[in-house]
Amino acid sequence: MVTAVNAGARLDRLPISSFHYRIFWLVGAGMFFDGYDLYVAGGVLASALQTKFSTVPQNLQFISLTFVGMTLGALITGFVGDKYGRRFTYQVNLLIFGLASLAAAFAQDINQLIACRFVQGLGLGAEIVVGYSTLSEFVPPKTRGRWLSMMVFIVVAGFPVTALLGYLIIPAFGWRPMFILAGVGSLIVWYLRKNLPESPRWLESQGRTEEAEALMQAIEKESAAGKPLPPVVVPAPVPQVTASDMLRPPLLQRMIVGSWVLITVNTLIFGFVLFLPQFFLRQGLTIANSLAYTLVLSIASLVGCALGAYLSDAVGRRWSIIGASIVTIVSGFIYARFDAASDPAIVLSVGFVLIAAIYIQTAILFGVYTPELFPTEIRLRANGICNTLGRAATVVSPFIVGSLMASYKLPGVLWLMIGLVIVQIVVVWAWGVEPRNRGLEDVATAKA
Repeated sequence: MVTAVNAGARLDRLPISSFHYRIFWLVGAGMFFDGYDLYVAGGVLASALQTKFSTVPQNLQFISLTFVGMTLGALITGFVGDKYGRRFTYQVNLLIFGLASLAAAFAQDINQLIACRFVQGLGLGAEIVVGYSTLSEFVPPKTRGRWLSMMVFIVVAGFPVTALLGYLIIPAFGWRPMFILAGVGSLIVWYLRKNLPESPRWLESQGRTEEAEALMQAIEKESAAGKPLPPVVVPAPVPQVTASDMLRPPLLQRMIVGSWVLITVNTLIFGFVLFLPQFFLRQGLTIANSLAYTLVLSIASLVGCALGAYLSDAVGRRWSIIGASIVTIVSGFIYARFDAASDPAIVLSVGFVLIAAIYIQTAILFGVYTPELFPTEIRLRANGICNTLGRAATVVSPFIVGSLMASYKLPGVLWLMIGLVIVQIVVVWAWGVEPRNRGLEDVATAKA
């Protein structure tokens, strides 16, 4: 009988092979549609408002209930994923999301659309938690930052794709085809992803050592491709942790770091980036020009993710987060001083830098840093709780943003974002650990 699989050490020493690319694309395909639908609300709601299908308060309710669903989805998935496995949880949430997307396309009024969006939110919140955590358990530490950041790149690619499709489709055909594309695409991926393997790390943490050993042997055979593999460097034994350990140091500090950075980056995206089309409409642009401006700025999101993929391994997670946060503060201050209608060149150039800085943080915080902070046996629960708090903040942020826009216009919104980022710098500097070039088991016990 197998007593110790050492799945983590064995996975960490594997050369990059077709196995890693297959896992990346099986996870990434679902994550792409997750990203697509995260950003679809911007163009959809602008169109719904213009055609009188919805009102401003109803649009805010649509966004808020999306985040309520995502909050619940993130929390539930953390516990389900640690108990029943990554693969099972991943498939269930994608099915929920796909069916709800198709239903949203045929909503007869805004209330039906909001209800469908809430169900979509359950799948969206779950996908983000389990997707990044699952990939982190398969890829080696030397390039883990790059792999996970590129997964965020795939998710964020949904932003320019959504902006481009919205620009081409919404003015001519309305918003409904946007949801049909999301539903059909996600259901195709759901079918293809039946071959996604379970995490050997999770199997071993559950005491299912024979299954973990059998899966590890299959992975090693594929990765070796007939060549000898590097020797296994068995790490020092890592103490088992339970959910209650999240309430005690050092995991408590990590929970605070993970929660605050996700509160910040969620508010940056869903309190600013998602509202770009509506900000531009308020500044006097037409719906077509608003979507065109958004498309230009969306390219910066991909640039930011690519930079995040490089910096996370080259510089490290902590200093990349802090540096991008400082750039966000400076560019946000400048951006707030100009108007899209009267200063388009400045708005687009400074906005490009601002969006890129936001998405450097997005790439590292969503995909890389937060899943790395916690041991395997509680990874999804801890990451799910951090995401839950991050999503909970965005439940109220649309209403805060709406109020700030009414009273202080765009500068008021940006000052809120700057304040959150300043606190993020302090928290990451004081309590953040550096996972660069470390195995997950080593990070689990690291002091700094």
